[in-house]
Amino acid sequence: MSSMTIGPIASAATDPSERSALLFWMIFTGLSIFAVVLLWRFGLIHLMLTSDRTYISSVIALLYVVTCGHCFLRTRAIAREGAAARRCRAALAAPDGGKVLDARAAALPRGLVRDHIESLVTKAAAQDYRPVDQTLLLRTLADRLRGSNGFGAFVSDTLMKLGLLGTIIGFIIMLAPIAGLDAADKVAMRSSMGLMSDGMAVAMYTTLAGLVGSILVRIQYYMLDAATQRVFSDAVVLTETYVTPVLERKGAAIKGATPP
Repeated sequence: MSSMTIGPIASAATDPSERSALLFWMIFTGLSIFAVVLLWRFGLIHLMLTSDRTYISSVIALLYVVTCGHCFLRTRAIAREGAAARRCRAALAAPDGGKVLDARAAALPRGLVRDHIESLVTKAAAQDYRPVDQTLLLRTLADRLRGSNGFGAFVSDTLMKLGLLGTIIGFIIMLAPIAGLDAADKVAMRSSMGLMSDGMAVAMYTTLAGLVGSILVRIQYYMLDAATQRVFSDAVVLTETYVTPVLERKGAAIKGATPP
């Protein structure tokens, strides 16, 4: 995970709770819904939908709602992984926590962190408990934690480009009547001004919808990436503090018991 860095982990008292990632998402979504209700109350959303003859603004709004649902599912999954990682740490930090590894960590709470610990124990056993380099396993864990988080960046970029597409179409609609415009024909002039106004409305509303949607999606997935990074950091500290030392001590004990 290129965006993830291993940093100091907070103490148990300040660790984010199981629901913190979901709580932040719900607060942000609640504020967004409140803003939408206000805009609808003042008729601005209705004006945008009726003025946009290309329906690009409606497509942007629909895609944004679908993306919010995806972000919710990913945030809930990461919250569960974070809770499972903290329970793993509590189990391994107990006085007899090292015994959990004797059964290939099968007693630990289910999750990607437990799968990583199981792979680490299996790798250590396969190489006679020599010092374990878990770099490749950590890369795999990072990729599995990120999952489909990249969908957010894709949608954000798509919303921006849809807004720009609407801008281009709006300008085409606005400039199309100018080619055959007769300055002496007042009726044609009035009709052309109406078409130019419609084209400008399409250009402005689609650009606004694309920009706002892109920014809101970026914010949601930034919070999701931050929560994912915290889980990854927890997993790194957990394995380096409680797992690899136990495996190395076990290897030293095996070597000590083996006659020369």
